[in-house]
Amino acid sequence: MGSFSIWHWLIVLVIVMLVFGTKKLRNVGQDLGGAVKGFKDGMKDANANADTKPADAQPTQQVGETIDVEVKEKTKS
Repeated sequence: MGSFSIWHWLIVLVIVMLVFGTKKLRNVGQDLGGAVKGFKDGMKDANANADTKPADAQPTQQVGETIDVEVKEKTKS
């Protein structure tokens, strides 16, 4: 029962094509390709924006910085 042979995959492909049809599968492929392309473009834009960040910009909280807070208990009236 190990791995599937090429014949198993071809039979599965034929069944999927019969169930969904080639037009539906083509549309799904185009949508998936467009989503991947959009994701790659977004990653390139994010990297470009990170590279052009001004050097004097400081984050609001430094790593390892301690924030002091006070917790007040709420009593029932």
